[in-house]
Amino acid sequence: MREMLTYLSSALPRFSSPAARLLALQCALRADSRGRLTLPPGFLRGMRLHQRGEVWHELEHAGWLCLPARRPALLTVQVLDEAVLAQAPGRASRLHAAQWALRPVPLAVSGRAPWAMRLAALVVAAHTSATAGSADLDVLIRVCGQAPQQMADLLDHLCRARLLSVWRHDRHTDEVSWLLIEHDEHDRS
Repeated sequence: MREMLTYLSSALPRFSSPAARLLALQCALRADSRGRLTLPPGFLRGMRLHQRGEVWHELEHAGWLCLPARRPALLTVQVLDEAVLAQAPGRASRLHAAQWALRPVPLAVSGRAPWAMRLAALVVAAHTSATAGSADLDVLIRVCGQAPQQMADLLDHLCRARLLSVWRHDRHTDEVSWLLIEHDEHDRS
């Protein structure tokens, strides 16, 4: 997951929206060996993308995918990124990762949360092991497509949402570290 997020941060335009980044991730993980995938409308509704044509246009404009066919019941997508087509993990592993990316336990946020917060939660979860995690600030900024202050605000939001208990930025190493809310503490709320 971490490698795919990092790859997409360089493959997509720098100012791609968080919604476009999350959609590209789902497409990359769900595509077959020829880069094709078909998404049912229920999937798009679940991601809150069924009425968001601008997100698809953003990825089409970037030359990352195209929508060769739109049918009422299904949406067919062609991923154009050659590197995505050469993914090492098998399809079953990628589909499992795609499902996890929709609700990245232990940092699953509401589907109604802003796209930037959903992407930040996924990125933090991908860099978390057991109850703690860390990443270089530059990595978080690049993968989330945010400015440093916006990244700090997103981490604060994750604390207010009671997903992180604390986070800190070490200015000497430029590393950001965090702790998850412990289960007992989380269960008491």
